[in-house]
Amino acid sequence: MGFKCGIVGLPNVGKSTLFNALTQTAAAQAANYPFCTIEPNIGEVAVPEPRLETLAKIAGSKDILPARMNFVDIAGLVAGASKGEGLGNQFLANIREVDAILYVLRCFDDDDITHVNGTIDPLSDLETVETELMLSDLESLEKRRVGVEKKARSGEKEAKAAMALMDLALAELRDGRPARYATVPEDERRAWRNLQLLTTKPVFYVCNVDEQSAATGNDYARAVADYAAKEGAPVVVISAQIEAELAMLDDAERAEYLNELGLEEAGLNRLIHAGYNLLDLQTYFTVGPKEARAWTIKKGTPAPKAAGVIHGDFEKGFIRAETISYDDFVACGGEQGAKEAGKMRAEGKTYIVQDGDVLHFRFNV
Repeated sequence: MGFKCGIVGLPNVGKSTLFNALTQTAAAQAANYPFCTIEPNIGEVAVPEPRLETLAKIAGSKDILPARMNFVDIAGLVAGASKGEGLGNQFLANIREVDAILYVLRCFDDDDITHVNGTIDPLSDLETVETELMLSDLESLEKRRVGVEKKARSGEKEAKAAMALMDLALAELRDGRPARYATVPEDERRAWRNLQLLTTKPVFYVCNVDEQSAATGNDYARAVADYAAKEGAPVVVISAQIEAELAMLDDAERAEYLNELGLEEAGLNRLIHAGYNLLDLQTYFTVGPKEARAWTIKKGTPAPKAAGVIHGDFEKGFIRAETISYDDFVACGGEQGAKEAGKMRAEGKTYIVQDGDVLHFRFNV
């Protein structure tokens, strides 16, 4: 499934350096001048999953195929983007295509790397970007509302419902808050998403710190964390420069370097998991001698739709899902042991797949 996190921020905050580290490639040009990223760079990133390696070892799987997420490196934004300043129109069009927004905020001092505003203030940077997204949403809604209101006056029920949601978003935006702050009834969530507003997308914050602050953070990062806590948004403290260096090392060297830095794991792992959790995703597994594979689904997905992630025919002809929990698979030494212990279950169309399920789908087309 093509879940995308858009990497956004002002120019020269470390977006492309972070993207390069994520994808272990130099596809995104990291340079010390604004707008070095002209076209959005899209990279597929493996989701770190130690359970997959355990399952593969038990089953003797030849190949290991992790779940993947897409990260999009988007050109830097400046004040006035909503009016087309800089690469504003392109920025806004690109960000509209992502599922979640990853704000990269500069939380380090370095006289050799210029800041577009001439001062280091991550909260001010965040406000600049968020304001442009809100202004874009505000302008879009006000234009669209005119046509919808005419239809609503004629008695069209769908138009009346759409107008109510638009007014809900406009109330937040006119008060200087992103539309995601609005309280939307559960049964109207789908229609709310169909408004396609930039500021309804889930967000998380990445504090790009200097190497010395990678393990403990710094005052800039703590200010961001305090801000994020008020809206319940995740925060990841990371040194993009360190992650770029780690991406060039083999496993043994990487472990040694992390130990020297006082870090338990690479910041990128935490960043990927933060995006995964923010999008309300979970993993199920298929395991056999040929391959062990992790599949990504939304939490709350029923078995037939989970099967459809593998192939549409699996969903159309779904019969049942032979299911073993991860813990039972490991404790019983694999599929056969789980069967013998009575730990394999035959689940039907209404079964909600759980994180870590090991599944084998039966279908007929």
